[in-house]
Amino acid sequence: MGGVTVDGNGGGTSARRPNERLGSWFRRSGWSKGELARQVNRRARQLGAHHISTDTSRVRRWLDGEQPREPIPRILSELFSERFGCVVSVEDLGLRSAPRSAAVSGIDLPWAGSQTVALINEFSRSDLMLGRRGFLGTSLSMSAGPALIEPMQRWLVPTPGGPEALTGARLTALPAQQDAEGRRLTGLSEPELSQLEESTGQFRRWDAQCGGGLRRKAVVGQLHEVTDLLQESHPEPVRRRLFRITAELSELAGWMSYDIGLQPTAQKYFVLALHAAKEAEDRPLGAYVLSKMSRQMIHLGRGEDALELIHLAQYGSRERATPRTQSMLYALEARAYATLGQPPKCHRAVRMAEDAFAEIDPREPEPDWIRFFSEAELHAENAHSYRDLAYVAGRSPAYLSRARPLMERAVDLFARECEEDPGGGHQRSYALNLIGMATVHLLGKEPEACAAQATKAMTLAGSLRSERVNNRLRKTWSTARRDFPGDPAVSEVAERLTTELPESEASRAV
Repeated sequence: MGGVTVDGNGGGTSARRPNERLGSWFRRSGWSKGELARQVNRRARQLGAHHISTDTSRVRRWLDGEQPREPIPRILSELFSERFGCVVSVEDLGLRSAPRSAAVSGIDLPWAGSQTVALINEFSRSDLMLGRRGFLGTSLSMSAGPALIEPMQRWLVPTPGGPEALTGARLTALPAQQDAEGRRLTGLSEPELSQLEESTGQFRRWDAQCGGGLRRKAVVGQLHEVTDLLQESHPEPVRRRLFRITAELSELAGWMSYDIGLQPTAQKYFVLALHAAKEAEDRPLGAYVLSKMSRQMIHLGRGEDALELIHLAQYGSRERATPRTQSMLYALEARAYATLGQPPKCHRAVRMAEDAFAEIDPREPEPDWIRFFSEAELHAENAHSYRDLAYVAGRSPAYLSRARPLMERAVDLFARECEEDPGGGHQRSYALNLIGMATVHLLGKEPEACAAQATKAMTLAGSLRSERVNNRLRKTWSTARRDFPGDPAVSEVAERLTTELPESEASRAV
């Protein structure tokens, strides 16, 4: 029997074999053992794990089969995920993860109202307590593939004893002052509920205007307060309304976390938001939450997961979604098909998005969360779909010719919206689509036009707290410097980026 190694960085191992999975990812990363050790140490310090001190010999032991203790497996998962732009789980690296509590990790959660409230309450409290950037220790990791899709499919399954089972005659037969267990119903006044809904809308506008980094903790705090309210007894209509507010706040907390690069935290909030939307019996809102999860998977290069999520959203809301919501879902379906390099299906989804948008009746009332999806957003999504197809197809002129006019129209519309309504929350979308226009010029081998759009985006980025905007600028310009070495316009933008938007600790930590 082989010996056992136990120390501050490594776990016990017996008769070790080389970790071929970790070795494969390590070789493809291009990192040296020393560089990986330095990154692990830096990330550990950011997490507050100051006892971690890794060196090249330790990395060699991991490659030889030693199983490191937490938080090392989670840190390695994050580092390799960022390096390759896709989810690289602890298991993908051939490592073992420590058991985690359902309250702060995992997505396969019970679909029950009381447990949903308890989980959101605990998770939001942990988020508020564990540092200004929302680090939840080493307990979070991204889920993908069947581990993500299968639990989300249960969104459509009626919950025994859940809200579907509590509606109708059973409730109406109860006295207005008591619930089924005889507890006195506290209730909330209409003005109080309206104020909660109005504050959620205001948070949403602030996020669009300033980015997710400025008021994320305020949203998390409000979410925590609302879940405190949900732990009291309320008449069923009030309960559902509170769950709807909870779902919107949890989705927004997830979106803001996504915007500043906290991907596992964002996914957790999205999952909890979907659970709350189910308790609210609001299928369109649940579809909206799934659309955000799909967008996150597109960002992480998981096109198949993105498509599964958006199809689940479409199926679940097909009888209740407004044309605007349907258009948004079709546009994201096109993005997923583009990521997968499937032009005919992408074309069809783009046409469906345009047709659904044309059916919008401005007189029809719509929830606040979908009002953002304007003509500018429609053109932007479809332009990015064709841009992505062009990229997958090796700078295809045919797809670029489709992307260019749509992106130009989106940029013009966002510019007009920002000019006409400076406080309306269009700045981040404008910046992202200026970057999108820059990438179209980049694929079209037009460095000067690319630099001009990036310069405009950089000016906007300086007034935003959005790591997503900053990272897209950096990524675009890394490609531009590679494709056009020595070009004066490209070099000038690169210098400005280094000076005006230096890579922060926040961006390196996510």
